[in-house]
Amino acid sequence: MPQPEGAALEAIRARREELRSRYLHAPADRPVSSARGVHHVAFICRDVEETIRFYQEFLGFPLVEIVENRDYRGSTHFFFDIGNNNLLGFFDFPGHDHPPATETVGGVQHLALSVDVQQYTAARKALDAAGVEYLGPDRGVEDSLYLHDPNGVPLELYRERLGIFDGEQILETAVDD
Repeated sequence: MPQPEGAALEAIRARREELRSRYLHAPADRPVSSARGVHHVAFICRDVEETIRFYQEFLGFPLVEIVENRDYRGSTHFFFDIGNNNLLGFFDFPGHDHPPATETVGGVQHLALSVDVQQYTAARKALDAAGVEYLGPDRGVEDSLYLHDPNGVPLELYRERLGIFDGEQILETAVDD
């Protein structure tokens, strides 16, 4: 996709700085969040078993529940433990064709999952052994691998502690490995 240049790029950067100065408060001046955290993120999958095998056997996220969807008879709703009491959920919708995942407004650009050095190394070896394509760490971000799950969900395996972004602590209580 074409990237802005020249005056258009400068206008975007100026607007970002305006938003930063208006809305980004210093840590001591920020209110406490009204949420307790992410309960779960839910995606649609095309094949339940393929998705389970990818996340549980390939990435090491244990399957913790598998039930029928409350809202659609025959649909399976299942969850993986992704650490710190956070869940990654999926649904299938038998009988419905869904278009491939795309990067669009309102869509998912990527889901970044914090992993420790050991898991990052293990995942990279598993990806290489299975011939799964990924980007990184060659994109200028040494701590990230970018890939797609079997459903097209864009993932980032980010070798950074929770609450840290680009080496900077952006939350007061970053979570240690």
